[in-house]
Amino acid sequence: MCRLFGLHAGNTPIKATFWLLDAPNSLSLQSRCEPDGTGIGVFRPDGSPEVLKQPIAAWDDRDFALEARGLESMTFLAHVRYATTGTHTMVNTHPFEQDGRLFAHNGAFEQLEKLDARLAELGAGELVQGQTDSERLFALITAETRLAAGDVAAGIASALRWTAETLPVYSLNLVITTATELWAVRYPETHELYVLERRPEDQKGRRHIEARSPRINARSQDPVATPYVIVATERMDTSPGWRRMEPGELLHVDSSLNTISSLPFPPQLSHPLALADLDPATAAAQHPHVQPGQARRTAMPGES
Repeated sequence: MCRLFGLHAGNTPIKATFWLLDAPNSLSLQSRCEPDGTGIGVFRPDGSPEVLKQPIAAWDDRDFALEARGLESMTFLAHVRYATTGTHTMVNTHPFEQDGRLFAHNGAFEQLEKLDARLAELGAGELVQGQTDSERLFALITAETRLAAGDVAAGIASALRWTAETLPVYSLNLVITTATELWAVRYPETHELYVLERRPEDQKGRRHIEARSPRINARSQDPVATPYVIVATERMDTSPGWRRMEPGELLHVDSSLNTISSLPFPPQLSHPLALADLDPATAAAQHPHVQPGQARRTAMPGES
């Protein structure tokens, strides 16, 4: 299953050391887990996005790991991809960038031709450079955000409402970042997504941000005495502060680390997909853990 990680460190740029796929763990799992892409997105001091990504597992590229250590930003977005739609190429690897925003997605939906037609109606077809359902969903959010005069939350709500009402959907979990803001969605209840809001009074002697899971690990290189917010596919430490987002929840974290949650999506999908409805490759990619010895078929063009 794809892994999402978003971090907002407030108004303080930090350097974070990233390991996308912890080396000792991933080496022991290479024969059964086959990540199809890894990426990290940050923002430079002038607010422009910088994306470091590759269409192979992070443990397969020493240079990637070295570069990832030096990234600095107030917001971070990391993603480990298990492909279901689109070939293993750079253009299909998360995060994606559009209109100065970064996006990563975990989930699946079908009938992409209907979404392509909707993007054409909105004049947003040129935003899609690759083959994935994820980039198409991002393009719809971008188009709706443009119609909403730059209101990202309104754009997300409009795009996902249309998707939920029109397309067969399994999951639409996502994270979007800018230089100063973060948005996250868990919809519907299919996959989990967690939030940790760390305040100064919770630090208990900690001087660095540190979060670790079997797939994505992050540690700030700079001392951090300010609050921060993490959004992740799984809890990344033993802190009791982790909160599982509600199904249908849209979370917004602003530049001052204020968090606002809303439930702007239909309670029920119009065309829900069950795991049994998905093709074998897509179904395998939705599992929290690929089972030992389980074969994974390489995704073909037109099949995130």
